[in-house]
Amino acid sequence: MGVFIVRRVLAALLTLFIASIVVFLGVRALPGDPALVLAGESTDEATLAAIREQFGLDDPLPVQYWNYVSQAVQGNFGLSTRDRIPVAQIIIERLPVTIELTVLAVIVGLAIGVPAGIASAVRRGGPADYAATGLGLFGLSVPHFWLGLLAILVFSVTLRWLPASGFVGIAEDPLENVRRMVLPAVVLGTGLSAVLMRQTRSALLGQLSADYVRTARSKGVSRPREVRHALRNSLTTVVTVLGLQLGALISGAVVTETIFVIPGFGKLIVDAVLARNYPVIQGAVLVTVAGYVLINLLVDLTYAYLNPRLRLTGAST
Repeated sequence: MGVFIVRRVLAALLTLFIASIVVFLGVRALPGDPALVLAGESTDEATLAAIREQFGLDDPLPVQYWNYVSQAVQGNFGLSTRDRIPVAQIIIERLPVTIELTVLAVIVGLAIGVPAGIASAVRRGGPADYAATGLGLFGLSVPHFWLGLLAILVFSVTLRWLPASGFVGIAEDPLENVRRMVLPAVVLGTGLSAVLMRQTRSALLGQLSADYVRTARSKGVSRPREVRHALRNSLTTVVTVLGLQLGALISGAVVTETIFVIPGFGKLIVDAVLARNYPVIQGAVLVTVAGYVLINLLVDLTYAYLNPRLRLTGAST
């Protein structure tokens, strides 16, 4: 198990290193001169030259990359070009909002997708199977922005049950926080629930047709106990899919937070791109990539815990 963990950690660090290079080069490939953005209304050459020298924009790209990485590992992502606030401070303020939204969306996805997948597999060919499959197809097909606008129209404008937009911190008013996060969490969690439903159904059907289940059935094991044992062996697939879908939740949060005007990480990236705020774009995307790599590392370790054969194979190779 120790060898397996070391291999996965090294692979995660290598992935993060490559991602940092891609982010660094990608930001510098954006059209426009960062010096012009920093200069504001002043466009004289002396001001632009001073700005390029101050921020190291005239240095070779390897030097710029080394300076950026050496500062980033210390938590220093530079200053926002818009309001001169440290990027790390902006990230610390915005990240908890997106984490809360993502956690709520995962809860919604698990609460809907896993039970629906179990019901669909156990009642294969029945009304529950067709209903769950239809709902899963609906969840996969409907775009987040359309579902978000429809939810606002129905629950905020027509029924007036929930606020249409805005955000209130959980420490400030927990009840109001929940009221304002319900619609975004349901909209974001719908697609996840559809994916989890289909994967749970497929994995559970495969386990229910396995030899050990047929043997247990022939010995008189009850149906609930049979499903319980098969479900446990199906969790490895569900955990893997859930980890991979967290990346999709982050990208979906960009649209959802914009629709519901939630000051989270997704909206921060959108606003930074529109304002050509390069330090914020660079820091936010790098933190997002680091979070995604960390999530996948945790998924690998969880998968190995649930499936001992995997860690034995990983150690031997």
